[in-house]
Amino acid sequence: MRRVAVRSVVVAGLLALGAGVPGPAQASVWAPVSPGARVGAGPEADVSYHGRVALSGSQLRVWLVPENDGPAALPNATLRVRLSADLADRQQLAEGCARAGLREVVCETGPLPLHGRGRHVGLALELRERVPEVVVRVDTWWNGGATDRNHANNDHVVLALDTGDAYAF
Repeated sequence: MRRVAVRSVVVAGLLALGAGVPGPAQASVWAPVSPGARVGAGPEADVSYHGRVALSGSQLRVWLVPENDGPAALPNATLRVRLSADLADRQQLAEGCARAGLREVVCETGPLPLHGRGRHVGLALELRERVPEVVVRVDTWWNGGATDRNHANNDHVVLALDTGDAYAF
């Protein structure tokens, strides 16, 4: 039931952006981005994420800022945060974010201007149980059909230890 609700939130967001209902011609726009793949015939952009993560007890904090180095602006994109540990059943998520599974959260970036930043994203995620460490993966889940030839700056893997220290990416 939750996957249907999350999918409805994501679909509603995409429809609001004018993406339309996916059909054969739009299927590549709706597919998650994979390194080295040309997603669509849309603009070319270089989306990147910079931020930090901290684990303290069963709470994981994630702060990040999406950026776009161009050569074109994007009206919106969706980033994905995946964890190596299960999330607690109840989460207080930031506006524009939705749970996408037992270990995943997706968040919209807002407009990404050419050589500019999107909205700052701050997440305070509760884990199902306390763990000594958690692997956090941040990547682009949807980018509006843009081509991004440089995945080195938008695919991150960070190991956060249960020390309360912030680990930057």
